[in-house]
Amino acid sequence: MKNMNFLDEMVIVNKSHRELREKAEKLAEKFAERAAKNDQESSFPFENFSDLKTEGFLKLTVPKKYGGNEISLYEFLLVQEKIAEGDGATGLSLGWHNGIVMDLSESKKWDERTFERICEEIVAEGKLINSCASEPAAGSPARGGKPKTTARKEGNSWIINGHKSFTSLAPILDYFIVTATIEETGEVGEYLVPKGAEGLSIKETWDTIGMRATRSDDLLLHNVKVEKDALVSIRQATFSPSTPKGWLLHIPACYLGVAIAARNFAVKYAKEYQPASLSHPISELAEVRRKTAEMDLELTSARHFMYSVAKKWDEQPHLHEQMGHELAAVKYVATNSAIKVVDLAMRIAGGQSLRKEYPLERYYRDVRCGLHNPPADDITLKIFGDRAFQE
Repeated sequence: MKNMNFLDEMVIVNKSHRELREKAEKLAEKFAERAAKNDQESSFPFENFSDLKTEGFLKLTVPKKYGGNEISLYEFLLVQEKIAEGDGATGLSLGWHNGIVMDLSESKKWDERTFERICEEIVAEGKLINSCASEPAAGSPARGGKPKTTARKEGNSWIINGHKSFTSLAPILDYFIVTATIEETGEVGEYLVPKGAEGLSIKETWDTIGMRATRSDDLLLHNVKVEKDALVSIRQATFSPSTPKGWLLHIPACYLGVAIAARNFAVKYAKEYQPASLSHPISELAEVRRKTAEMDLELTSARHFMYSVAKKWDEQPHLHEQMGHELAAVKYVATNSAIKVVDLAMRIAGGQSLRKEYPLERYYRDVRCGLHNPPADDITLKIFGDRAFQE
């Protein structure tokens, strides 16, 4: 991973980009060394997050007025790609935390005092936060399902009961943003629940083929009692799961990072591997070069698309409400390109790519998880298909 190549250079625009990318690369090199063990054991990368905290990566999207870096979406993606190049699970997990903070900063849907307090805790103590919206019974929130988790008023408190799934960073979270249907009104509220709340527990259910170290376990809430002000927002009647959210580009950025790692491994392998049947390394074979060219073209087109949309989001906030189609398209294009790149990398390495001693089989498993992060391909295709016939 050492020494940035043209894939890095094509997205670095200025000095601050380079410094941020280089700082992320140093961490990614460490994470790459630990990735196989965490994957095999399906263990959360606590050591990685300790490093991320030390290097200030947990406060990247916190507003400057609260002590953070307040990086742009473009810069956020630069970090995501590079961290995921070292370890996809760490990159995806980090993305949820930083993305949630970026979303709260942009949307301003919380009371400012509450947001300020959480930001200050992130900066001073490295606190971690994530949203808990998916449920076994209700499915993905991206499809508009109403939470089965409930909240009822009891004096000056709320009592929350429910079962959440896909709670990434579960073992290390300090705060859970829990969506729940309010029994009295039928509205959907978001509740800020601290990890020490009585009745809150984690059920270790995360046993998957890929992204095993995210530990996206289940969150159980049994008569969890929180203060009145734990209700941080009410979902508006006009809420739509397709509402444009630029921060969700951290997902395609992560999977492109995994794909870049696979591409780089395949190129290195091809330069070094020389079977007895050849008088030169396989890198000199025309077919290997063709497959390498295909990888680089996939990465070039997908990444230019992603970063151009991120740049538009940063520079033209008045267009945010109109960017839903573009954001969904980036996720579709980038994730499918990433899958194709990893497949090509494995074809270059041949049967050796199946060996556990090499990272390609992990990249293959990890990158396929992108299909199931929001928005799913069928949602994006429906959005585009419907739009074409509404013109």
